[in-house]
Amino acid sequence: MSELNSPYAPGTPAWVDMMTTDRQATMDFYGGLFGWDFEIGGPETGHYTMALVRGLPVAGFGEMPADVTFPVVWTTYLATDDLDESLEVLNANGGKVLVPEFDTGGPGRGAIAVDPFGAVFGLWEAGTHIGAYVVNEPGSVVWNELATRDQFGAAEFYRQVFGVGLDPLPDFPYTQLQVNGRAVAGVFGMANEIPAEIPPHWMTYFAVSDADAAVERVRELGGVTVGDVVESRFGRFTTVGDPLGATFRLIQSPPSTPDRPPAPPRR
Repeated sequence: MSELNSPYAPGTPAWVDMMTTDRQATMDFYGGLFGWDFEIGGPETGHYTMALVRGLPVAGFGEMPADVTFPVVWTTYLATDDLDESLEVLNANGGKVLVPEFDTGGPGRGAIAVDPFGAVFGLWEAGTHIGAYVVNEPGSVVWNELATRDQFGAAEFYRQVFGVGLDPLPDFPYTQLQVNGRAVAGVFGMANEIPAEIPPHWMTYFAVSDADAAVERVRELGGVTVGDVVESRFGRFTTVGDPLGATFRLIQSPPSTPDRPPAPPRR
């Protein structure tokens, strides 16, 4: 059980959300898969919906306006102490702002940006809403990972913007982003064998207690599976998609080891 109640350190993935084309279908799918409860905001928030585990927010989603058409995706938000400063550094290092600063009042301030290599992500300056209050347990986020065509260039960009440390893994195209010496996210270098039509992107991993059962549940709920469950030293994982097109990963931690990666560091 990992509950957080203070703002995330800068550079740590703090929140994930999506803009869906069908709120009820999204609630039906994820509620059926993860057992989420939901808290729907009022009209002043566009009825922004919080997904809850034990009554605490773990993710969110809004609904796209009828006249807007773009893919349904999970967006990873990285924490910042100062949104304005982070956006200045982002622009100076080749990033671009896609959705200018939005101020939600008390909960906090955010923006949506794209890194120089094409991956979209969010930034979040916490107010009363720190982001996810539960992590690293079934139904919550356990890891966030950037897939990119330039592993080292992308990792350096996030180092410049958020001040994270970099830990390239030997003999594998992967760099861990670190905060206070702890891994908080990963950067995976997509090799040439990965189809060119797959763009750079941030991927969200949700924890499950049984990967095989979760995959079967995805199918029952109208989602899709991409490949088999893969064994790794971090657990058994696979890629799936919801009925509206959002792709994400499910991961089951090894039974004999603590949850890995560790909970994001607090301030």
